[in-house]
Amino acid sequence: MATEGEPADLVKVLHLLVLSFSWGMQVWVSFIAGFALVRQVSRHTFGLVQSKLFPLYFYCLLGSSGVSLAVYAVYHPRELLDWHESVQMVLYFVALVTAGLNAQWLGPAATEVMFQMREVETEHGLGDQIGLGSQKEAYAKLREQDPKYKAYKRTFGRYHGLSQLCNLMGFICTTTNLIYTALNLSTV
Repeated sequence: MATEGEPADLVKVLHLLVLSFSWGMQVWVSFIAGFALVRQVSRHTFGLVQSKLFPLYFYCLLGSSGVSLAVYAVYHPRELLDWHESVQMVLYFVALVTAGLNAQWLGPAATEVMFQMREVETEHGLGDQIGLGSQKEAYAKLREQDPKYKAYKRTFGRYHGLSQLCNLMGFICTTTNLIYTALNLSTV
């Protein structure tokens, strides 16, 4: 049920905390953790860590995006939205959809293909090197010689690229909503 008027202070705090949680998590996972980790552990360890981290990350984003959208929608009835509020509502919705796509489809699909690639790499003695850039020639040779691996690599690239695009779109939406919220701290 849509509610006009001023939200309670507890609702304002909840909304800001959830939005901040989403943004901070997106910054950490997207721009810090992965880049730090990829330089410190083997390729296969990196993939294993990401396969455990990303489902939790995507579902936390999905949940926090859902809460943010719900709180915003309750205190901003559609009939009363101005242009800026309409944009903000759309941004909350896009953040929710992109998190959902990553949680339900892109993340699991990329992880499945990554494990298939890992099996082939292990058969050829690859994957235990630290850093993704090591042994580029061996990986290029494997792609040339093994059509199955080449297909896995292409499929993984497609899913991973779409996942990154969704993640970036969600990050932009969350950042914009956080800016809107900061500029209008008296409302949610």
